[in-house]
Amino acid sequence: MTKPNVSDSFIRNEREAEIAERADQLAVKLAERAPKHDEEGSFPFENFADLRQAGYLKLAVPKQYGGDEISLYELVLAQERLARGDGSTALAVGWHMGTMLQHRNTRPWPEALYEWFCREVVENGTMINHFASERATGSPSRGGKPETTAVKTPDGWLITGRKTFSTLSPILEYFTVSASIADTDEVGEFFVRKTSGVHIEETWNTLGMRATGSHDLILQDVFVPDDKLISRSGSIPDKKRIDDGNGWLLHIPACYIGIAHAARDFAIQFARSYRPNSLPGPISELPNIQQQIGQIEADLITARTLLYTVADRWDRYPEGRIALKPDLGLAKYIATNHALRIVDQAMRIVGGTSLSRRLPLERMYRDVRAGLHNPPMDDVVLRNLAQRALTEES
Repeated sequence: MTKPNVSDSFIRNEREAEIAERADQLAVKLAERAPKHDEEGSFPFENFADLRQAGYLKLAVPKQYGGDEISLYELVLAQERLARGDGSTALAVGWHMGTMLQHRNTRPWPEALYEWFCREVVENGTMINHFASERATGSPSRGGKPETTAVKTPDGWLITGRKTFSTLSPILEYFTVSASIADTDEVGEFFVRKTSGVHIEETWNTLGMRATGSHDLILQDVFVPDDKLISRSGSIPDKKRIDDGNGWLLHIPACYIGIAHAARDFAIQFARSYRPNSLPGPISELPNIQQQIGQIEADLITARTLLYTVADRWDRYPEGRIALKPDLGLAKYIATNHALRIVDQAMRIVGGTSLSRRLPLERMYRDVRAGLHNPPMDDVVLRNLAQRALTEES
């Protein structure tokens, strides 16, 4: 990991420069630990202690509750630069960061609960994630009904089930879960505190993103009081739930572009310094290497430009956020697929040495593959773009 440098055409003002500098400094620390946690598949608790100490975890909290109230653009900026140090940590904390930004805009929780939790984030570094994925239902973005059940009791609910892909589960004290409400066709969302009925089964042993702690979360008759039922389908809500277009999900492409950027930096540094005895100078002077670097730059600039442009539009025009959904999906589609190509090209520049586990490229190559399986998936993005085109007036 190279020395932090906030020189970046996408940084527009001093506030963004400060956010980028903070993320860069954290990324240096994360990069030092990334190989060990990747090899072990262990959760990097010390990374999150650093994030907490640096005030990173409260960036998306509203100012009225002690946070920095960053914009979506600033979230993308912070997450991209953090991921240059360690993709696993960036993706994991991104779910907390994105959730806090979304809740600030949509206010899906009772305000008293929201205020209390925001102050927990600010004062104690508490984090949150929503657990919805299950083996039988697959990705919640595809509409499957949860097999996790919530049974009504006189004072609240008893929740039983198993959640997969439960990122951050080793460190969370609070989380939300989706559950089918027994004897109805409804689905509820519940705010859960980790108690004796909550267990983690360490099932996360994957090709990439090995240190996100995305284990199975098992709930056995976990009691949730009535006032911690966040929502239920089929009921009449007190107020209409706000749809913000799910802009917060841009933390995902930001992470993968950050990984790709780190691979690009490594390849360029290698090309400048590697000088085999068959050549009069470094390989960076070779036309074919310059061609490969040029392709990396074209892919990176294209993906970053789209990502930051869409984030800026989301910030500037709140009334158009729902209509922006296909573009938000496209930003993720371009970022993740370009990230794959960038890391592959970086490995071609470095050559066979890139396969060595002594170097970071093989980890980056494995990590960017995971982006294909984060929402929205490629087929959904392309279908949404097609449907918009087909419904446009000629």
